[in-house]
Amino acid sequence: MRRLFVLYVLIASATIARAGSPSYLVFVSNERSGDVTVIDGATDSVVGSFPVGKRPRGIHATPNGRRVFVTLSGSPRMAPGLDENRAPADKRADGLGVIDPSARKLIDRWHVGSDPEQFAISKDGKFAFIANEDDASTSIIDLDSGQLRGRIKVSEEPEGVGVNPVNGEVYVTCEQKGEVFAIDPDQQRVIAIIETDGRPRSVAFSRDGSRAYVACENGGYVAVVDAREHKLLAKIQLPTGSLPMGTVVSADGKELYVSTGRGNAIIIIDTQSNHIATTIPVGNRVWGIALDPSGAKIYTANGASNDVSVVDVKSRKGLRRIKVGDGPWGIASVPKE
Repeated sequence: MRRLFVLYVLIASATIARAGSPSYLVFVSNERSGDVTVIDGATDSVVGSFPVGKRPRGIHATPNGRRVFVTLSGSPRMAPGLDENRAPADKRADGLGVIDPSARKLIDRWHVGSDPEQFAISKDGKFAFIANEDDASTSIIDLDSGQLRGRIKVSEEPEGVGVNPVNGEVYVTCEQKGEVFAIDPDQQRVIAIIETDGRPRSVAFSRDGSRAYVACENGGYVAVVDAREHKLLAKIQLPTGSLPMGTVVSADGKELYVSTGRGNAIIIIDTQSNHIATTIPVGNRVWGIALDPSGAKIYTANGASNDVSVVDVKSRKGLRRIKVGDGPWGIASVPKE
């Protein structure tokens, strides 16, 4: 009888644990195959995919998880500095795709700018700030209507975009001149330009909004910026071979996770000391990086190996690799309704 009681308790505990576990989906934009792969976060298995258009890259969900947006581009994939006249762009394909995460399908596409790449969504979920790579500007898009609400000029090859979680200011990284533009979105004006050098690719903010972390690919370092004074504070040099790309701050704000491109690894940085805590191998040419809603797992889009790595934050170990589409670029986790 005692054994039956113990067995009952174990089964009941497991059932409660499953019921209390967060349920979420992971959406992966596949740049070369023009589709989005959907992964069930409970099993880390693919549950579907659907076409969205040409060159899907940046992908993010609104704070309430009811919509997922993905940037689309008709500009051909080329290395920096190549003559664009040799590969004409299909500007009709440029846009922001609107995804219904429950139905797992594209439901609309809005024209938002020229060659949109990365973007960020305001804290209230009302606006998207989009880097238009080939015309040196940032668009402000109303996410209820899809209408353009403003455009701010920045410098050449804007890519990474981040929103300060405290004051709502927007940072845009511009690759060619190694600059980060700080923008007041309400006044739609540039309030500061921070020189980081090193081809900045992405930006993430600390939870208290006091610091910004900028991944600088060619420099092989992460630039630490005082986000209140808009000043460069330090450069965290990464191991040889690192080409930092994506950045995300941990749920408790104590760590920064950095994808390293052809370095094929994630680097974890202690945000209190600015020292490297550890390096974790993942897939080939790791680019996009995201946390699950609880902050317990890291997901990375590995563009050359066509898979997604799943990493356990606590144990610092890779759990599995999941095959997705061709050329995974961006990644976003979305709680299920």
